[in-house]
Amino acid sequence: MSKRTNAVLESRDAKGVAKYLASGKCKKVVFMLGAGLSTSAGIPDFRSPKTGLYANLARLNLPYPEAVFEINYFQKNPVPFYTLAQELYPGKFRPTISHSFLKLIADRNILHTCYTQNIDTLERRAKVPADKIIEAHGSFAAQRCVKCKTPYDDGLMREKVKRCEVPRCGSGKCGGLVKPDIVFFGEALPGEFMEALPTMQEADLLIIIGTSLTVHPFASIAELVTNSCPRVLINLDRVGSIGRRPNDLVLLGQCDEIVRDICREAGWLKQLETLWESTKYSVEDWGNDEVEEASLEGAEEAKVEGDGSPKAEDEDKMKEKEPLTADKEVEKLTEAIVAKLVIPPDTKEEEASTKIELREDGATVETVTSEPRES
Repeated sequence: MSKRTNAVLESRDAKGVAKYLASGKCKKVVFMLGAGLSTSAGIPDFRSPKTGLYANLARLNLPYPEAVFEINYFQKNPVPFYTLAQELYPGKFRPTISHSFLKLIADRNILHTCYTQNIDTLERRAKVPADKIIEAHGSFAAQRCVKCKTPYDDGLMREKVKRCEVPRCGSGKCGGLVKPDIVFFGEALPGEFMEALPTMQEADLLIIIGTSLTVHPFASIAELVTNSCPRVLINLDRVGSIGRRPNDLVLLGQCDEIVRDICREAGWLKQLETLWESTKYSVEDWGNDEVEEASLEGAEEAKVEGDGSPKAEDEDKMKEKEPLTADKEVEKLTEAIVAKLVIPPDTKEEEASTKIELREDGATVETVTSEPRES
């Protein structure tokens, strides 16, 4: 006979989650976050063909939509990426009340780790401690030269993006293109992501918000918690394997409303709203009038050779401003494209086939590639 797993949650609803969070028994909460967390911030999840990133990027004359996040294409023509970056750059969006929920859990000293697929840095802007955040697909939080890897100043990067200029390395005569630490096609996931995975077995509550759980290896980490650890899915739809274990709970609906319900039941609603109120000061004025006047004229001058070095040998030309477009119709980043960041576009038949397994001793993590899926 198989062993029965004792129920950890008193009830299979928001009240049950709230009671467990406030009980003192829950001490290591792990979050897995996707694009749905940021929807109410104005960053859509892009299911609609009319508001999707791919549909809008067609106006930039890309050879294919994924090229905007392909490192080789970026080195030849960074204009499309920085056109998009101007729309997505941190400071333009306010964290949601669900982001403030992460901060509340951190303030109560029960946050273990926050794994996020999002590159928008809204977890950071909600003041979630940086050492608790694992940005699985990178983010706009830092940037460096693609040639010499020299870090690039945050303030200067922000000004370059605001002024619709393509930033270049200022280290000596390198002149290489600067790219945010976002995982592009053909690039490896951040080392800290893989290094943190063995600690998933320490979790006593896993909360999954706003993700389709179809993107591997990220989706696989939901399988790494113990059977006794409740897995709570807060999402519009049922996804992944959540619901198959005795301690699984699926809460369907808008994540902000469900988070409010949990905090109301725990007696934390006022604290949550106070934390969220403080985030309104995180939004910056980006001078949209100037941005609207930018255009794609001069995009050819922004193109560089495949090795990242400028076509123009003249050093003065290398430092010229490279105008970008900020077409209002270019929408924010989508879960759909983030879902493909770790998979080169020329291997579609093997898309999302890499998964993670934890050895029995809990010491190491291996990646396993499944058989290619039929198209």
